[in-house]
Amino acid sequence: MDQDSTTQLKFQMASLETHLLAPCCQPYGGQPPALPGPVSWSGLGPSSFGIASPSVNHDGTPSTSPLYCPGALPGPSHSHNSVAPMSTSSRPCPSLCKQQQSSAFQPIHHHPPQPDAVQNPNTLGCSFHPGVGQEISRSGPEASDAQGPQVGSLEDSGDGINPDLIPNPAAEEDKMWWESQLFRTDLRGQVPPLTTTHFTVEDQGIASPRFVRCTTYTFPCSQEMAQLSHLPLAAIVKPLATLPEEEVPVQLVDHGEGGPIRCERCTAVMCPLMQFLDNGHSFQCPFCDAVSRVPLHYFHPIDYSGKRADRPARAELSCGSYEFLLSEGECKHNQGQSRVGFIFMIDVSYNAVRSGLLGLICAELKKVVQHLPREPGAEESAVRVGFITYDRVLHFYNVKESLIQPQMVVATDVADVTVPLLDGFLVNPKESSVLINSLLDKIPLLFADSLEGDVLFGPVVQAGLEALQTAGCWGKLFLFHTSLPTARAPGELRKRNDNTNKEQTLFQPQSSYYQTLAEQCVQQGCCVDLFLFPTQYVDVASLGLLTLRTGGDLYYYSNFRVDRDAEQFQFDFQRDVQKVIGFNAKMKVHTRKGIRVANYLGSLHMENRSEVKLAAIDSDKAVVVEFKHDGKLSQEVGVHIQFELLYHTVSGHRRLRIHNASLNCSSQLIETFRSSQAETLLNYFAKTAYRAVLDQGTKRVQDQLVTHLTRMLASYRKHCAHSAPTRGQLVMPQFLKVLPLYLNCLRKSKVLLPGPGVSIDDRAYLRQLVMSMGIAETNVLFYPRLLPIHGLNENQVTVPREVRCTARTLSPEGFYLLEDGLNLFLWIGMLAPAEWIQNVFGAPSFNAVDCGAGSLPVLDNPSSRQIRGVIHAVRKQRARFLKLLVVKQADGTEGQFRQLLVEDKSPSGGASYPDFLHHVHLSIQQSLR
Repeated sequence: MDQDSTTQLKFQMASLETHLLAPCCQPYGGQPPALPGPVSWSGLGPSSFGIASPSVNHDGTPSTSPLYCPGALPGPSHSHNSVAPMSTSSRPCPSLCKQQQSSAFQPIHHHPPQPDAVQNPNTLGCSFHPGVGQEISRSGPEASDAQGPQVGSLEDSGDGINPDLIPNPAAEEDKMWWESQLFRTDLRGQVPPLTTTHFTVEDQGIASPRFVRCTTYTFPCSQEMAQLSHLPLAAIVKPLATLPEEEVPVQLVDHGEGGPIRCERCTAVMCPLMQFLDNGHSFQCPFCDAVSRVPLHYFHPIDYSGKRADRPARAELSCGSYEFLLSEGECKHNQGQSRVGFIFMIDVSYNAVRSGLLGLICAELKKVVQHLPREPGAEESAVRVGFITYDRVLHFYNVKESLIQPQMVVATDVADVTVPLLDGFLVNPKESSVLINSLLDKIPLLFADSLEGDVLFGPVVQAGLEALQTAGCWGKLFLFHTSLPTARAPGELRKRNDNTNKEQTLFQPQSSYYQTLAEQCVQQGCCVDLFLFPTQYVDVASLGLLTLRTGGDLYYYSNFRVDRDAEQFQFDFQRDVQKVIGFNAKMKVHTRKGIRVANYLGSLHMENRSEVKLAAIDSDKAVVVEFKHDGKLSQEVGVHIQFELLYHTVSGHRRLRIHNASLNCSSQLIETFRSSQAETLLNYFAKTAYRAVLDQGTKRVQDQLVTHLTRMLASYRKHCAHSAPTRGQLVMPQFLKVLPLYLNCLRKSKVLLPGPGVSIDDRAYLRQLVMSMGIAETNVLFYPRLLPIHGLNENQVTVPREVRCTARTLSPEGFYLLEDGLNLFLWIGMLAPAEWIQNVFGAPSFNAVDCGAGSLPVLDNPSSRQIRGVIHAVRKQRARFLKLLVVKQADGTEGQFRQLLVEDKSPSGGASYPDFLHHVHLSIQQSLR
C-alpha cells in the first residue's frame, strides 16, 4: 500500500490504552525524524508496544512503514523502493516549475525528484505530515497491565483514540511550503495551495485557484470509475473574486465589433488551450475537437512549437482568466449599455423608530451615496439612486436637482403597485446631493411619532422592481426591515409552528408569491439585498428567498441595539454597496467531450439546463458546477473546462469574463483520490446538504453524509490499497484525511442539528449564507480558527497560527480569539495574568472583567495595542464585520463559545471528532464484509 499518500489509524479493539509506534516519533505538527542510519527504537524493543518493527532498506531508510514517508527523507541516495513517485497531486517546487515552463499545460508526470528538491515532500507526490500515516493502536490488556506507564505511551481518551494524533486541519506543512511563494498556473492538473495559506498566483494559462477550484484535479476516465470512487466531480467557481494587490488584475480585451473569436461548433471562446493549425490559418477546439478558420484580422503565423508569436501580447492566448469588452452588436437581445440603479427602501414602522435604527440608517445613507461603486478610471459613479420608505403604505421621494426641497408621494393601493414618479426618482447622487441630504435629515423627523406596527414587504419589492423597469435599469434594492410583514397585502406572512412534523417546510417560503417575485426580479436584472433587524420571528425562509434567487446578500441582526451594534451594521452596509458586482448575468460552461454539466448550486436561477441566469453576481459569490460523464476521457488529452460569464458592470457596459481550467484524467482510481481536496469537498457537501433540507428531514440528510463518506473511504481502501490493510486500519487518501472531521462539523451545524436557543430563523439565515459562500468561507465557518494570543511577543501584532478547535487546547493561563467568519470571541482563562487584564480591559482582576458584546477600551500600552491590532487584522480577512464577544472561563456566557469548539461533543448531541472517526471506521469495516 502507498503509505506516503494515505493516513492509517489502527484500532485494536481489545484494549483502551493507546501507544505511539515508537518513542522517537514526533506528534502531529512536529518535524520528521532524521534517519541517517538504521532505525533505532531508543532502547525499547518492539515487543514493548505490541507491534512489529518497521523494515528497513539496505541503506538504512525504512521501506514501507506507516509512520514514515520515505520520500521526505533528506539526501540524494535512496533506493528505488524508498522514493515515492510523483503523483498528479504533487506540488512541484519552483525549480521544477521553471524546468517545465517551456511546455505549458502538460500533465504532471510520474518521475523521480531532482536531488535539490528531495528535501521538500511536496515534490514526491505527498504532503508529509509527521504523525499522520502512523498507526494509533490499542494494545492488548495483557501488555497494558504488564508494562504500565512508559515513554511514548499516550493518555487514554476514553475511547482508545488519542485525539492529538488524529489528522489536524491546521495544515502547517502547506503553509511552510507555499507561504509567500509563487504558484504558477502552467501545469495541467496541478493541485493548488489551500485557501488557508497565503500565496501569490502567476497566471500562465490556467485560471487562478482564486477563481476556480475542483474537488479533484484528476478525473476518472470513465463513468464506471467515477461511480466506483463515490467522489463528487465538481468545480467551485468564484467568477468575480477579488485578487490581492500583488497579483496582476484580470486583463481586458477589446476585439471590436466582431467580438471574441469562437469555435464554430460549440461556441467556446478563444483560449490558451486552442491549438493552431495550417500555419495559423485555423485552430482546433480543445472542447469539441472541431477545426475552425481564423478570421483574417486575427491571423498571425505560428512558430516552430506550433504557438503564435504574438501569444505573450494577447491575454486570451496567454492567460487562464481574461475579460472581453463587448459592443452592443455582440450583446444578445440587443442589450447594450444601460444604467444601473440603487434603490434604498427603509422601514419606518414603530419598531424602527423606537430602536433608533431609522436615524442610524439615514445618517449612514448620507455617507454611502457619496461613495458608490465605479469602474476603474472613472471619475464618478454612473449609478443612479432612489428612496422609498414604508410601513403599511409606500412613500416615494422626488429629489430632482431642480427642486427647492424633496417631495413625497404616498401610494396607498398596495395590491397593484405602480410607480407614481417617473422624473426625479432615480437621480445622479452628485447632482442631487443637497436634496438627498435634506431628505435623509427629514425622514427621522417625519416618522418620529409613528405608532404603526404593521409593515409591508412584498409590495415594497414590487415597487422597486417596477421603478427599475420603468427607468430601463438593472440594479439593486436595499431593504432595511424590522418585523414580520403582517399588513394586509400581497406577501403577507404569519408565524409558523416550529414543532411541525415536516421540518423541511420550515426552510421553504410560506407561499409561491415570493418564488414568483424572485423570478420577476431575475428577469429584470434586479438584485435584492436584505438587512433584517428583528426582535422576534420574521420568517427568514420566506423573505430571504429573494436574496438567494437574485444574487443578493442577507444580513441578520437579531435584537439589534444602536449603541452596541452600530459599528457592525455600518461596516457591512458600506462594504455591501462598494464591492465589485455585475448585473443581468448569464453563466455558461464548455466542457471536454466525455463530460457534461449535471447541476448548478448557488445564489442563482436556472433558466435552462445549459445556462444559468443571475440577476447579479458579486466578488463574494461562488457557484458549484457539478459534472457527470457522458463518454470516455483520454489520459493524454485530459479534461478542459471553460467558464463563461456574461454580465453588465456598474457603468452598464457589457463584459464577457472567461476562466479556463485544465485537469488530468487517469484510469487509476488512486490518482483521482490523491489529487482531491477536502476543503473543496466540504463546500460541495455543505451546499448539497443544505439544498436537500428543502425536501428531506435533517436526520436523513445527516445519515446521507455519513453514508457518502463511508462509501468513498471504503472504495479507496478496497480499490487503492496495494496491500490488504489489517482489520484495524482506517485508510484515507492523504488530501482527504481531514474530510471526516469536516463532515462531522457539517453534521453538527445549526442547520442540521440545532442546539438549545437556536431558532428556525437562525437556521434559515445560515443555510442561505452557505449556499453562496466560497471555499475559504465555508472552511472557517465549519471549522473555526482558534488563535492563542498569549503566545505572541509583546510587540508582535500578527495573526497567530491557529490551534486545534477543542477545549483540550485551552489553557487557564491563556487568552484566545475564536472566529468562524460570522462571530468573534475573546476567551480569557481564569488564571490569565492580572497585568494583561489590567492593560487590556482596565480592570483590576479576572472577576472584574465584563462579559458580553462590545469593543475593547483604547489604552496606551503594548498589550492593548496588540490585541486590538490582531482583532483588526482578523476582521480584515472577512467579508462581514465580526462583532466581538468577551467570555470568561466558567462564566455563564461561555456556552456560546464552546459550541464552536467543533472537535468536542456538541451540546446538541453531535459526536466528538474521535467518536465520529471511530464510527466511520466501523461503518467501513461493515460495508466491506
